[in-house]
Amino acid sequence: MAKYIVKRLFQIVLTLYIYASIVFVIVYLQPGDISQVYINDPKIPKEAREALLERLGLNEPPHIQYLNFMKNLFTGNLGISFSNYPTPVWDIIKERLPRTVALFFVATLLYFSLGFYLGKLIAWRRGGWIDYSATLVGVVLFTIYTPWFAILLIWIFGYRLGWLPIGKFSDPLLWRQYDVSENLVFSYILGIGGAILLFLLVVFLLGRRLYLPRLARWALNVGALVLVGVLVRYLLWETSLGILARDILYHMVLPAITVTLIAFGGTMLLMRDSMLEVTREDYVLAAKAKGLPDRAVRDKHAARNALLPVVTSFVLALAFTVDGGIITETIFSWPGMGLTLLEAVLQEDMPLAIGTFVFTGIFALVAHLIADILYAFLDPRIRYD
Repeated sequence: MAKYIVKRLFQIVLTLYIYASIVFVIVYLQPGDISQVYINDPKIPKEAREALLERLGLNEPPHIQYLNFMKNLFTGNLGISFSNYPTPVWDIIKERLPRTVALFFVATLLYFSLGFYLGKLIAWRRGGWIDYSATLVGVVLFTIYTPWFAILLIWIFGYRLGWLPIGKFSDPLLWRQYDVSENLVFSYILGIGGAILLFLLVVFLLGRRLYLPRLARWALNVGALVLVGVLVRYLLWETSLGILARDILYHMVLPAITVTLIAFGGTMLLMRDSMLEVTREDYVLAAKAKGLPDRAVRDKHAARNALLPVVTSFVLALAFTVDGGIITETIFSWPGMGLTLLEAVLQEDMPLAIGTFVFTGIFALVAHLIADILYAFLDPRIRYD
């Protein structure tokens, strides 16, 4: 395994080099850049324009700019954003990335959980009304025009019913009462959320590791959920940071629901097809012949082995959430990586656009490696020699 990981890391570096080169060429060949706004301004003296060109590195020939870009990339320097001058691109990514990860990580967990459960259920009861109904709903939502559906949900739940905020990241009227930055509050949310997920995972694995009876595991899990509920109730309702965090989470609900409804159909159909293939295997038929409960055959023998393609799709989906779903973030005015990428392209901010593209590529390459490693743990038949 170690030899395989080292080999894949070398492949990742080589692929990243090729990918970054292609991104640089494509962005460089597009006409114009934001520096022309300053360089062509007649109010700016010629000496100042030349100094600005030199400061931005735009007075160098293309091959020198490319070499400088590659040197900076592999030393962790993504350059200076033209549209947010003199803010480094890396600082902008550090600010926007957690917002995108939080939104789309929650949505990805929701739609993969829903898709996995429904796909398992309709495959096991193929041909029934549940199969036809869930498949129809999943296909319709998966192929629906995303901007129209998102605007429809905004109109229903935000405008007509008034249950959820229409868009943006927070309520400015509420935040005027507190002298706290949004980044600090968002770090508060991420810290609490990460600690809760880690705690629940440890409790779940501990129950299985100790081979507790099903009733005891159920009681342990329910107790952990109750404890988490009490803790969240205190942190979000009894503290000033909690009030602001609740406002951000409130604004996150509608975009998360939109992404979940649109995307769960793909996971459901993938799980359904994988389950249908697995149910024809000999070990599933043997488990049925032994007289094992129907639920045990479905969950422990069929669904577990049908999970491999779904896990791959899940890991890759988490990686590509870094681009933020440009459409979703734009419609809901969510200030994440997707909206940042769109604004960088529209404003011809080359360093920020290239940095965002490259960052997305890095996550995708790492996700492929993680998926390959997970394969070996999920399926004992897979070995990397």
